[in-house]
Amino acid sequence: MKCSFIKPNGSQCNANPISDSEFCFFHDPNSKERQKEAQISGGKANKVILKEALPVLTINESGDVITLLIDTISRVRSGEIDIRLANALGVLSGQLIKAFEMCQISDRVEIVEQKILEKKTTYNN
Repeated sequence: MKCSFIKPNGSQCNANPISDSEFCFFHDPNSKERQKEAQISGGKANKVILKEALPVLTINESGDVITLLIDTISRVRSGEIDIRLANALGVLSGQLIKAFEMCQISDRVEIVEQKILEKKTTYNN
């Protein structure tokens, strides 16, 4: 026997019903309060809690990102920080590296444009 709930597309839910009900946990009208409790407890279980606050690292250049990554790897290996936090730091570090690269490219383009303008000015005089 399957859950008696009929989906908006007309198909039946394929989940097994909970005991003493014709519906699964998610479609049982009598389990709404338990569903809310499950959502709350699930959210709490997924929260990353640090043993202590991580030190503030000033990141002004791409070399500083290397320091951050080395620190993060060490903390993951020692069990100090959760792997989910380390993954977030890794993703953000990648974005930061791209931002540094874009700034460097922008600076180089500006220098090239200045040199071209100088050459044009010299050539026209």
